[in-house]
Amino acid sequence: MPAAAAPFPATPDLSVPVSRYVTQVNADKSVTFRLFAPDAKRVSVITGSSPDSFVSHDMSKDKSGVWSWKSGSLTPDLYEYYFDVDGFRSVDTGSRFQKPQRQVNTSLILVPGSILDDRSVPHGDLLTVTYHSKELHSERRMFVWTPPGYSGKSEPLPVLYFYHGFGDTGLSAIDQGRLPQIMDNLLAEGKIKPMLVVVPDTETDIAQAIPENFPPKDRRKTFYLLNAKAADRELMHDIIPLVDARFNVRQDANGRALAGLSQGGFQALFSGMNHLDSFGWLATLSGVTSATVPDTGIARQLDRPEEINRQLHNFTVVVGEKDSVTGQDIAGLKNELEKKHIRFDYKMYPGLNHEMDVWRPAYAEFVQKLFK
Repeated sequence: MPAAAAPFPATPDLSVPVSRYVTQVNADKSVTFRLFAPDAKRVSVITGSSPDSFVSHDMSKDKSGVWSWKSGSLTPDLYEYYFDVDGFRSVDTGSRFQKPQRQVNTSLILVPGSILDDRSVPHGDLLTVTYHSKELHSERRMFVWTPPGYSGKSEPLPVLYFYHGFGDTGLSAIDQGRLPQIMDNLLAEGKIKPMLVVVPDTETDIAQAIPENFPPKDRRKTFYLLNAKAADRELMHDIIPLVDARFNVRQDANGRALAGLSQGGFQALFSGMNHLDSFGWLATLSGVTSATVPDTGIARQLDRPEEINRQLHNFTVVVGEKDSVTGQDIAGLKNELEKKHIRFDYKMYPGLNHEMDVWRPAYAEFVQKLFK
């Protein structure tokens, strides 16, 4: 005889309004976190955007099986959180807003009132472009933001190529980075020039040979350089030619910018230094650098400071003050740039870690410098 199946988990009472058991933003900009888990013995909500900033809040259960905890009033921003349910890490199953990652385990909630909002302004288009990468021998996908009213029939526009971080996806830059909202709102305020923003997938999964077949402690030694070389070939031989052919864009170095965060910051540094003559603007936001992942191409170009100063209109380097992930990398890069008299804009974000609260404002500041 087949074994008896376990009973299905309970569901909320159909007579109870949904608003009574889902997480919501309140009028005073506080957030009430809720999770329906009637059989759980202990539930807490963990807020923060990195292990260095995580805070656990014990939740209380009401008679209907809903656990809840209310925050104080919050500054307008996009916040990250997840639930600890009897030791199991869970997304908010009552919300559709999850952090886009290769392993989805965090939820998002927007407290309105910042540049991250969907405001009543002209909106650009966000295109999903699927293509065959000859370099990677696989079907790939990237996102392209075009400014409001873009038809490709006016003068060619410049392009920013932006790489996301390790373990994320292109949607991380879109849904969590809020790039479309930032671009829409800055353009409406007249603070940026019209441009295209191209978001490739930073991770190449080359030949499916390195999909996490290494312990995290060996990531810099085993993964970063191998992946960067593959992504660089894809950028130069697949992505840029495709964008040049499909969109009416500038094809000169002064019309191209390259940036990225964390692993994507290394990708920007790698491609920017190995193909300096192809770009006029460069940014690494809390990026891994050659301080921990040495590369002969980067080292060779950094030994030619006059070329870098002549080629780049802006070289931006940022980091969170308490960044335990790439703080060492950025400190090493900063020291080398200063020692070799390479011009760069540097900003340290006080009290912050390896997190979007660094990268979103840093991105917004960087794009305001471009193509002017």
